[in-house]
Amino acid sequence: MGLKIGLTGGIGSGKSTVAHILVELGAHLVDTDAISRSLTAKGGAAIEAIRQQFGPDFIDATGALDRDRMRQAAFSDHHILQRLAGILHPLIGQIAAQQTLQARPGQIVVLDIPLLTESGDRWKQQVDEVVVVDCQPETQIHRVMARSHWSREAVEKVIAQQASRSARLAIADHVILNEDLDLDELRQEVNKLWRLWNNAA
Repeated sequence: MGLKIGLTGGIGSGKSTVAHILVELGAHLVDTDAISRSLTAKGGAAIEAIRQQFGPDFIDATGALDRDRMRQAAFSDHHILQRLAGILHPLIGQIAAQQTLQARPGQIVVLDIPLLTESGDRWKQQVDEVVVVDCQPETQIHRVMARSHWSREAVEKVIAQQASRSARLAIADHVILNEDLDLDELRQEVNKLWRLWNNAA
């Protein structure tokens, strides 16, 4: 196995786009958000524990986690997210470890971890370097409003619940400032890191 890179960034930073570029370059991606969604989908391994912890109202008609209800509940009580994390994080960790082992010998592994900063040393100890995709909070707000059609208030609440920009930057080994970059320019920034990791000029 090659280098293990922890990739993180706030909502709307462009982190997922960076992850896709890294995959195109040859990285093995472990997407903890995708793992979380699978755990909370219909038939997911976390559904029964969520039902027992929060009640049947938090399971939608399809049998999946009612994300909108959970988000609204978390806005009014931050302990809700802690309780949900207590269910999901151990399962995410197990599956992420299994997926990491699927990398080819020498292949760079990118662990896409939205809450890397918030999790303290738990994830940081498992990676060799941390890459933070960064931008101004106002840029995050505009991107998410355009992409997800959320209200400004809803986006601001999510940003407020995530680690601060300064806290993310404090743990970064590398920062990709994705403020005014088009896709080609972003790709160039990612390529610089890729060459660095592969010891290429």
